[in-house]
Amino acid sequence: MQDAIKNYEDVDSWKTIMFLYNAALKEVGTKLEILNDEFQHVHQYNPIEHIKTRIKTPESIVKKLKKYGYETSVENMIKYINDIAGVRIICSFTSDIYRLAGMIGNQSDLKVLSIKDYIKNPKESGYKSYHMLVAVPIFLSDSVVETKVEIQIRTVAMDFWASLEHKIYYKFEGHAPEYISQELVECAEMVSKLDEKMLLLNDAIQECLERERIREADEKAIDFGL
Repeated sequence: MQDAIKNYEDVDSWKTIMFLYNAALKEVGTKLEILNDEFQHVHQYNPIEHIKTRIKTPESIVKKLKKYGYETSVENMIKYINDIAGVRIICSFTSDIYRLAGMIGNQSDLKVLSIKDYIKNPKESGYKSYHMLVAVPIFLSDSVVETKVEIQIRTVAMDFWASLEHKIYYKFEGHAPEYISQELVECAEMVSKLDEKMLLLNDAIQECLERERIREADEKAIDFGL
């Protein structure tokens, strides 16, 4: 991406970077919509509840660079901050998360740079989510620029917990009272149990529907004397 900045000598570097990250979000968003539509077409089911996108604010980028001990510069921002462009995918069930991750990873023009599975290996705080860092090719008039996008995939319940944890983190600047942190961990355990129960319930519903489909097919076969 540094090379892309040099190609835009008449444009402010910051604006160029933001243009590229926004373009990358559009590319990923389009891919996700197509995958969701295809899944609906083939399986009559949408694995995606909704999608959120965002670009980190300049203040957040500077704060993160300082936290990592780097000087504030466009070059360091590109090199060391991987979540400037972020996509959050909210699913109904845990199984949807891994199904979508596999579909995204199979996209030939996306390069998966890293994966962090906080579902199988939750953070100490109780945080659960599936993170993918991907490089998206942005086709410009005279070049192709690979731009990083972080994709987070989580269930509705995980997202609810994470939103509250995020608010508390900023309220106490990362130093919440011990009893609040402990309550959050306990809530995370409840969320995990809820996700497990909802997945089992969904599986039971699907089994019932399948049995009903088979029964109706058998009845039709009898009516036709088959």
